[in-house]
Amino acid sequence: MSSIDTSLPEEITSVTDAEDDGRLSKDVIFELLKNRRRREVLEYLLEAEGTVTLGELAEQIAAWENDTSVSALSSDQRKRVYVALYQTHLPKMDDAGIVDYDQDRGLIELSDNADLLLMYLDTDAHRRDRWDRWYAAASVAGAALVGAAVIGLPPLSAVSTAGVAAGVVAAFLVLSFSHVVVNHRSQRAVDGKLSRIE
Repeated sequence: MSSIDTSLPEEITSVTDAEDDGRLSKDVIFELLKNRRRREVLEYLLEAEGTVTLGELAEQIAAWENDTSVSALSSDQRKRVYVALYQTHLPKMDDAGIVDYDQDRGLIELSDNADLLLMYLDTDAHRRDRWDRWYAAASVAGAALVGAAVIGLPPLSAVSTAGVAAGVVAAFLVLSFSHVVVNHRSQRAVDGKLSRIE
C-alpha cells in the first residue's frame, strides 16, 4: 500500500516566518483547498461563526462524509475523522494562518487568512447577491404600472402615461446605481484579498 503525501509546499514555512504581512501563495491556497476535509472545516467554521471544539467539528464532518446524522455515527467513524483533523489538517491550517487551533484545549476558530480561502468556496454568499431578482421585480412592476396608466386604471388615471414611464425609468436608474455601488465595493474587497496572494 502506497502512502499519500499530505505535506504542504515549502511556502507554508515562509507564511509562519512572516506572519505580519498576511500573504499566502496560490500554491498554499490550492494545496489547502484540494482536500475535502479542509474545505469542510472551513464551511463548518463559517457557519458556526465562532470557536468550536474539535469533537463537534469531527462529528459533523464524519456525519457529512458518511451521509448520516451525528447521532447515528459509529465510534470508528468519529475517531477516523478526529485523528486526521487533530494530527494533520488542523495543524497545517493553523500554520498557514487559516485557523487558530489550540491543540491542547481542542478549540478551533477562523483566523485572519481564512478569507483568502473562503472566496474560493461555493458558499451561500454569492447566492444572496441576486440582482437578477430585483431587476425582474422592477420589470414586472414597471410593466404593470405603465399598462395600468395606458388603460387609465385609477389612481394612475390621474397621472400621465409619460409621468408613470418616467417614474419607472427613474426606479431602474436608482436600482442600476445601487448595483454599481455594491459591485464596486465587492470588487474592492476581492482586490484587497487578491493583493494578499502571491
